[in-house]
Amino acid sequence: MQLTSFTDYGLRALIYLATLPEGELTSITVVTEKYGVSRNHMVKIVHRMSQIGLVEAVRGKNGGIRLGKPAKSIVVGEVIRALEPLQLVNCEQPNCHITSACRLKGALAKALEAFLNEMDNYTLHDLVSGNNDLQHLLIPARPL
Repeated sequence: MQLTSFTDYGLRALIYLATLPEGELTSITVVTEKYGVSRNHMVKIVHRMSQIGLVEAVRGKNGGIRLGKPAKSIVVGEVIRALEPLQLVNCEQPNCHITSACRLKGALAKALEAFLNEMDNYTLHDLVSGNNDLQHLLIPARPL
């Protein structure tokens, strides 16, 4: 299974936001520059995540984006479910002649559920807490 770039960059954006001091705002431009992705793509991702409460977008001159709720309450499996299409096979294709007898769809559904259940064991906080290497890679040293 491979996550779409939408989900991948959504998770990366959340990781970046979780490394910031609580409540600190940043811009979509900063996030896109950190990961070298299209700003237009990230705008769509952040917009979707703000719709579901993962990100808070603050408008205005001093606006920006930040986590919409504490990192400890953002479950990675739930983020994936919210952002990822999660249809591994398309059994409605007109050229699939084995649909009525196929067991692949059921096996893939069980595997997907096992994957999501495993990802439900991790919060955003788990991914960033105490991860000094990540902090150094994402957040430049601040002057004293």
